[in-house]
Amino acid sequence: MAGLSGVILAGGKSRRMGKDKAFLEVGGRMLIQRVLDVVTALCDDVVIVTNTPERYAPFGARLVRDIFPGAGALGGLYTGLHAARHARSVVVACDMPFLNRGLLQYMADLAREFDAVIPALGSVRPDLSDTSNARKWGLHPLHAVYGKACLMPIERAIQQGDLRVIAFLPEVRVRFVGPEEVERFDPEGRSFFNANTPEELAQARAMADVPAV
Repeated sequence: MAGLSGVILAGGKSRRMGKDKAFLEVGGRMLIQRVLDVVTALCDDVVIVTNTPERYAPFGARLVRDIFPGAGALGGLYTGLHAARHARSVVVACDMPFLNRGLLQYMADLAREFDAVIPALGSVRPDLSDTSNARKWGLHPLHAVYGKACLMPIERAIQQGDLRVIAFLPEVRVRFVGPEEVERFDPEGRSFFNANTPEELAQARAMADVPAV
């Protein structure tokens, strides 16, 4: 899609997996390749945020190192948005093997009028006066669309030592995507599956053998 950047966060240390998860295979393809296949089909500018760029060189995406080393996923988000060539960016993690292009396209379209578009799958609508825990609201901030208007609020949070991925949301225009919207594209919620551990990797491989409904 012209005018849309894609940011893939691959800066994690994969401690729970014990090895670099991005290069493990699910359904005969590496996790990073599965993610790239969806993101490159949607975006005409793709950035991988990684502190080991030599490993990702064969994939053809632009590679950028963390601007704020040690700032976790929030720092990776800042780096990716800073490097993005377009005003809006689809942002996903490198360990999500079942991304749904239709859902991401829907979210990107919504982002024309918002600074952040984030799935919220909890039973209660999120209250941004409480950003203590993304899981409390069923938020998926690493499967989202962000605009460059988020950069300054993110930088302020990092400078203040607040590295929660949703710490900056009260300062920007947020559109939450509810369960009923997600179900139209991904009724099983496979989009949000992360392969973080050997057990989850095995589960992902089993899921890859069963076509989505």
